[in-house]
This record gives sequence, structure tokens and C-alpha cells, in this order.
Amino acid sequence: MTTPRSYDPRLFKMLTFHDAAANFKKGSDTPRAYLERCLDAIAKQEPAIKAFVVLNDANARAAADASSARWKAGTPLSAIDGMPVAIKDLLETRDMPTDFGCAAYKNNHTHRDNAAVWALREAGAVILGKTVTAELGGSHPGPTVNPFDAACTPGGSSSGSAAAIAAHMCPAALGTQVGGSVIRPAAYCGNIALKPTQGGINRGERQATSQSTTGVHAGCIEDMWQVAIEIAKRAGGDPGKLGLFGPATTPEAVKPQRLIVLESEGWAELDAKSKEAFEAQMENLARAGVTLIRRKDNAWVEAFEQSIADSNAVCNNITAWENRWYQAALVEAHPDGVSERLEGTVRRAQAMRPDDYRALLLKRAAAQQCHQALAPLADAVIMMSCPGPAPLWPGDKPGQPLAPRPTGDSVFNTPSSMLHAPCVTLPLLGVDGMPVGVQLMGQQHEDARMTSFARWILGNVPPVVIR
Repeated sequence: MTTPRSYDPRLFKMLTFHDAAANFKKGSDTPRAYLERCLDAIAKQEPAIKAFVVLNDANARAAADASSARWKAGTPLSAIDGMPVAIKDLLETRDMPTDFGCAAYKNNHTHRDNAAVWALREAGAVILGKTVTAELGGSHPGPTVNPFDAACTPGGSSSGSAAAIAAHMCPAALGTQVGGSVIRPAAYCGNIALKPTQGGINRGERQATSQSTTGVHAGCIEDMWQVAIEIAKRAGGDPGKLGLFGPATTPEAVKPQRLIVLESEGWAELDAKSKEAFEAQMENLARAGVTLIRRKDNAWVEAFEQSIADSNAVCNNITAWENRWYQAALVEAHPDGVSERLEGTVRRAQAMRPDDYRALLLKRAAAQQCHQALAPLADAVIMMSCPGPAPLWPGDKPGQPLAPRPTGDSVFNTPSSMLHAPCVTLPLLGVDGMPVGVQLMGQQHEDARMTSFARWILGNVPPVVIR
């Protein structure tokens, strides 16, 4: 690991798995040996980073031994056979409890696998453990710290998954996003991550809200795509959804010809250094021959910007309404087992009425229509993944008001959630020694296309560092 505040995306190397297969085939390495290196990294860093709720080390070793035997026999189940994968503690696992980051669910053991977890096992992946989530996937943080500066948040709600990748504890991890819970923590921790088209990866038991999406954190674009597509090939998408489309291996790098540079409502909150770094990256793209289109250049882009100008409020209120019944019942049944933040969210949702929810759905539908209209104009949207480096998080202070955004602001993430659109975040910026992500967002079902563009950018556009 790097020392605090010394992150440089030009130099920092993530843990990868896709390139280990050749050594597995030759017999110079094995999935069991790979797993032991991950467990060693966890033993050294977990006491400080606190990325995991529980480790599955005994079962993981057994799975890695079985994978090693398959590779030796030349019969791996998939390209991710033997890959250690961490699972966000909102997704059920048959051999570990699912606590949802909530005291009311402590030691909640369903003895069944989430659809994506089942698919990973079918593909031969090694289920490494459960990673910390913010309470119920909301805004109340768990104990995880940012691996690049322990005084900063790792983001939320997929905090443990993002931190585990950054700390070289595993090459891939599952997260979930309703507003910004995959892309923001990935951006704060220097991950590569995919938030798929809504319903692209089967959520299994997590069907309660209309924007919840299972996504993938990884150390490289190849591992990100391979995990996503191996799940989709086996479990498909959500009920009634078409699921993730794309090739069986990582899409080839493709240069985008035209990109819309989206500001969104987050532009006003972006700090000066991060804005400078982003603009320098846009200059890099322009020098590489990519045409950039901004709101001042095109009336359609301006109309789209206006359609998502309140995406944070729209997403947060839609989700609050959809969660209100089960969360209100939880607060009533376990008043001492939930946070004050959750209680506040429930009160806000209970003040809403059906017509409020309908109005929000109309806003969302109008924004999606605006986004679809942009398809002939450009290949994709490019925008910040987060409003600057991960903010400091000293914890709540007794007797003082609760911090409104302890895991950071999702303002650059809610557009893709609201639009049900796929996006890939890339660690393209280093600001004051911390990771800052940039994301590509496409039309629905363009997950593979966004991955192709992301792969080209990673290979052809150097990261920007500003201190």
C-alpha cells in the first residue's frame, strides 16, 4: 500500500486476477496460493482498514483447493475459476450471516445465496467474505476507513468492497447502488467499477426498490467485466429485465469519437483542484482526437442538464418512499437497533404521499427520455465520479447535529441511477494525493460499449495528478 496522501494513479498498481490464468495453466501458481496471498494482505491490513464484517477463510480455502485441481486437470469452470471475490453485506450468502450493516440484523443467517453469489460459485469463484456496508445500504457509515488516508471516508454504501480492492485484499468485489453506492466509493478508493444498466445483474432477493443495482468493483477492467458477464451468463438479469449483454471476454478497446461533457448539479460543489484536474483530462482527450460537446455547445445537452438538475433529490426521495414500509416496521420493532440517521429517513418518507411519488416517477421518466434523445449526438457521457477527493470523516460528535453526508455526496452518481444507465468509473485523477474518479455513462444496455471506451481511455490517455 501507499502511505497516506501519496496516491498517484500513474504509479499505483492494483491487484489483478485475469493475468494469473497463464501461471495456473503452467502450474507455476495455483488459486490456493493466490488466495493465501489475499489472506495475508487481509491479515496485515484489516485491523486498520476494517473492510470485512466476516471472513470465509475455511470455505474459501476448500473452494480454492477445488479450483486448483480443476486448473491442474485443464478443466476450469470459467475465466474466474479460483478468483477470490468479496461480497457486500447486503447480499445473502449461505455460509455467512447477512447483517446489512444494521444492529437490528446482527447474526441474521438466511442459509441461502443471493443470485449473483450463486452464479459466482457456479463459475468457480472463491467467496472470500462479507464486506462492510453502510446501514441498510443508506448513509449511516460502518467502521471502514479509506486505505489512502484513514481520516477520510471510503465512500458508501459499498465501503468495504471499495476499500478491500484498494488495499489489495482481493481482485474483485460485489457492491450495490441505489443512488451512488458503487461508483462513489470506487472513485474515492481508486477502483475500476461497473454500475450496470438497471436490472443487468440479477439482484436476487433485493427487488424492493426500483433503482437498486448490483455492480462490480475490481482492480482492472478485465476482471471487472469478466465477473459481471460470468454472473449474467448464469443468473441473468432481474425479473422482467433483459440482463447484461456483451461478449464472453472483455470487449476490445474502442476509441470514442464524440463525448458529452456533463456537469450535472455536482459541478457547483466541485473543488477547484479537482475541476482543474478534470479539465486537464478533457484536454488530453481532445488532443487524442475525441470531440467534446458541452452544454454551451448544444441545446439538447442543455435540456438534458436541466432534466437531471435535481437528480439527487429525485433519487433519494424515490428510494425513501419505496423503503418506507419495511424500514418503518424495523424502527418500530427494533428502536435500539437502528441509527438516528435511519429514523430521520423514515420520518421524511412518512411525510410523503402517493402523488409525491408519482411526480418523482414522472421526472425520472422525462429525464430518461431526454437522455435517449442524445444517442445520435455522441457515443457517451463523460463526467466526474465524485465531487473531489474523499472527505474527512471524524465521526459523529455527541450533542451536535448529524453530518448530512458522512460517506460523501452522491451528486455525480444519481444521474446514472435515475436514468437506469450503465457507467464505468476509472481512476484517472489524483488530487492532493488521493484518488478521484471519472466515469463514462451510456444508453441503457450499452454496458459493453462503455467498457470498450473505458479500456481505450485507460490505454491511451494518461492520468492527471494535481497537488
